[in-house]
Amino acid sequence: MIDRKALAYLSELPEKSHRLIKEKCHALAEDPSPGKGGDKELLHLEFKLYRLHVGRSFTMFHQVCGKDELVKILEIATIDKAHKLYENFDR
Repeated sequence: MIDRKALAYLSELPEKSHRLIKEKCHALAEDPSPGKGGDKELLHLEFKLYRLHVGRSFTMFHQVCGKDELVKILEIATIDKAHKLYENFDR
């Protein structure tokens, strides 16, 4: 599931960026839990909020909900904007 705002942002991106983000979304569908190190990181335990780097340009913020581990993409942002957003999260 992708938030309307995130979907609108995605639709404005160039084809290559759009494709890379879409591939990461498919990877999340296969493995919604964060891995050891790397691109995925748990930002907030209570809300099960994660971030996932997409290449060197973008970050996706997402939640994993319920027993079915439904992934909800909340926001897609440039790396610079994402750093400003997640430095405010409590870990």
